Amino acid sequence: MNARDPHMPVQADEAEALGRFAGRVWDDEIVPALTNYIAVPAKSPMFDPDWAQHGFIDHVVRDAAAWVEKQNVAGLKLEVIRLEGRTPVIFFDVPASRPGGNDAGAATICLYGHLDKQPEFNGWKSGFGPWTPRYEDGRLYGRGGADDGYAIYAAITAIQALDRQGIARPRCVGIVETCEESGSPDLPFYIDALKARLGKVGLVVCLDSGAGNYDQLWLTTSLRGVVSGTLKVEILSEGVHSGDASGLVPSSFRILRQVLDRIEDSKTGRLLPESLHCAIPAERIEQAKATAKILGDEVWKRFPWACGADGGPTLPTTTDPVEALINRTWRPTLSVTGAEGMPALRDAGNVLRPYTAFKLSLRTPPLVDGNVAATMLKALLEDNAPYNAKVTFNADGRVGAAGATGWNAPALAPWLQSALDAASNAHFGAPCGYVGQGGTIPLMSMLQKSFPKAQMMVCGVLGPKSNAHGPNEFLHVPYGKKLTAAVAQVMAACV
Repeated sequence: MNARDPHMPVQADEAEALGRFAGRVWDDEIVPALTNYIAVPAKSPMFDPDWAQHGFIDHVVRDAAAWVEKQNVAGLKLEVIRLEGRTPVIFFDVPASRPGGNDAGAATICLYGHLDKQPEFNGWKSGFGPWTPRYEDGRLYGRGGADDGYAIYAAITAIQALDRQGIARPRCVGIVETCEESGSPDLPFYIDALKARLGKVGLVVCLDSGAGNYDQLWLTTSLRGVVSGTLKVEILSEGVHSGDASGLVPSSFRILRQVLDRIEDSKTGRLLPESLHCAIPAERIEQAKATAKILGDEVWKRFPWACGADGGPTLPTTTDPVEALINRTWRPTLSVTGAEGMPALRDAGNVLRPYTAFKLSLRTPPLVDGNVAATMLKALLEDNAPYNAKVTFNADGRVGAAGATGWNAPALAPWLQSALDAASNAHFGAPCGYVGQGGTIPLMSMLQKSFPKAQMMVCGVLGPKSNAHGPNEFLHVPYGKKLTAAVAQVMAACV
């Protein structure tokens, strides 16, 4: 190890060795560990308010921490931190193997992941399920393996791969949280508590994102923000006979539709308030054009479309790959993700319901402040209700954090751009691709503010058909192996 020049780029034989090591650990240890992880319904606090009593989050935290400590990484220190009343965080610290890498002025790599999960959802194939791990054709099915249980295992494996090959790297720290799927409401408190221990972060490696295909390394260049909450329209104190009351008592559903029309054009899906839009940087448009050339119509064909009225597939909002990429990454959109106040079809009688409630998920562009958007949304929905109905919108975020702000990546440093292409070519045989993501990782905007000079490597295993949050979610294991090796190679280049 000492004979190797610590600043020498990773050579072809070394890259091959990194890939072999990562593949072996995935087969022997990571897949079995994730199989156990998937079986635990460690739902995020938003979906399991009694998470502390149920103990599932503590279960997966204990398992992950025990696995890390079992790896015997030289000098590694791990701590499960529990702030009062908040979900736990795993924090680990591994000293540099590069000479001078622990100096006060040296850069630190911060690796990120999370262990909490989305709820079950329906529609799983027969024999598959959210808490029923199943490994088939290189795909590990079940909730949370790809989003984002694998992250801590891949991060430690990347560090191990470098150390076993004698390839020098900077100091590495890791933050693995357990409320990301709830919007990371606890994370700012942990970032504040850990700031002195994090050190001078030069590179953030976030393993919670997606991939445009499984044929190359993909760097996430932007993330949308999100405002989620419950919109409720109440018109009666109890349900009444629909024949007796309809025509006189206004429908709570109709009122809710009218209120939603204030923010969305129902014909096009365009959000009406201009404050929810932002100017799209020219660089991101050019990157979308380049990515569209790589992915083509797969940008929109990859979704599980139902049959349309004529028996053909339902059509997307656009079949232009460039517009499709921009729509899902830089334009605001509204989704209704749940409903309350409506009985199941088999239980629906002739009753005019007293209220209708929708769970709203508003995705905001990367440059729109999430809290400002949440405040505006509440005022617009609640003001001057039709028929003087009781209309309320309650955002899911805690006080002071009603929305999660998106993120736009800083300009790539030449060393990182070179390292990304080298790693992608070495492990995938193709250069790195660049794509924005429509989802939200609240940590990124937090860390960008805390470490404005840090470079950001946001990547992940959520490629085509992986269906995060939905039925039949899977982790593409061959891609996970290559991604782990590629991340290790990039880490070795961090300056």
